[in-house]
Amino acid sequence: MVFGVLKDIKKGENRVICTPLEIASIVQAGHTVLVQADAGKGAGFPDEKYAAAGAEIVATADEMWKRCDFLAKVKEIDPSEYDKLREDQMIYCCIHPAGHPEEVDALLKSKCIAITAEDSHRTGSPNCEAAGKQGALFGLESMLTINGGKGKYVGGFAGAPGMNVLVLGCGVVGKGAISVLYALGANVTVMATNPGHLRDLAASYQNHINTMLCTQEAIASVLPQTDMVINCVKWPKQRKDFLITKEMLKLMEPGSVLVDISCDDPGAIESSHETSHENPRYVVNGVVHYCVGNIPGAVANSTSVALASETLPLLLNIMNNGLVEACVKDGYIRRSLTCYKGYLTHEETSGIQGRPWIHPEDILNIADRKLDPAPPASGTRSNNCFKL
Repeated sequence: MVFGVLKDIKKGENRVICTPLEIASIVQAGHTVLVQADAGKGAGFPDEKYAAAGAEIVATADEMWKRCDFLAKVKEIDPSEYDKLREDQMIYCCIHPAGHPEEVDALLKSKCIAITAEDSHRTGSPNCEAAGKQGALFGLESMLTINGGKGKYVGGFAGAPGMNVLVLGCGVVGKGAISVLYALGANVTVMATNPGHLRDLAASYQNHINTMLCTQEAIASVLPQTDMVINCVKWPKQRKDFLITKEMLKLMEPGSVLVDISCDDPGAIESSHETSHENPRYVVNGVVHYCVGNIPGAVANSTSVALASETLPLLLNIMNNGLVEACVKDGYIRRSLTCYKGYLTHEETSGIQGRPWIHPEDILNIADRKLDPAPPASGTRSNNCFKL
């Protein structure tokens, strides 16, 4: 198979989906690898290292799209790439299909085979861990007086108390943020909807963090004493309400900080809209907002190394066994299949966008085989199904 590593072109994105180490493994498995020139430059991996690992360096994106059977990159497919998609070609990246109907239109029209990376991680994406940890640090940076914050130091000084931080959500992202803030001495309160998860989390910190069940009323009760809020909740896209409204921001002191790591649109925070690393902050009702959509891109070397090492077995499974067998062997690949030769195969996208879909097991004709199990990628269900 001819596998290609594309250069990510999203503004502020420096990560790469494979480092030279993974390329060497793919070449050793008998596959041809093309790497777009400078694909790894921003993450600290020059073309020479990819060439030494056995890859062919290709000058243009157009040539990559034309020559490769299977392409991979980190972020979603850019509108400038829509007309490059072609029938039967496989593409693996963070598509976020439920929230990007135009991207889904292009995938379906091309009749390509698309796999959304964010649903494919069995133990949680390294990007999520990085977003939580680095997002907490960016929140602390936003708290600095020179950045418009009220100038509190996270762990405090002698005679000056540290910061009170509220973390919404305790998944991989939330746990990453909590670990950094706790280590630096913040007074951390965590809110989530699962008491069992909160109990386990509190025990892991010897009950030195505070936990509360997450409701809008509970959030409002603590905002007056909260210096920074970090939102790590993946908000269901069909919901029209919010965890924090613009009016609720007035409960916080001027110069307080809100970091929306999830940064969904619409999302859990009414006042959020995505920003970039070049212009990351804005102020609403006196609260400094940090809402960069690709936080892990700021630590591109570490995130690329972590992401590439976790992604390699998935890529090799597909290349060595073919997509059908890979979907039998790995339920997380199966649930990540988003579009297959003109058919939508992603349930959440069907439920959110009202499009008909078909189960991957049916379109691949493997429903009667012993399949590796995987939980649904989201809580959104859809009965709007194609009948073959």
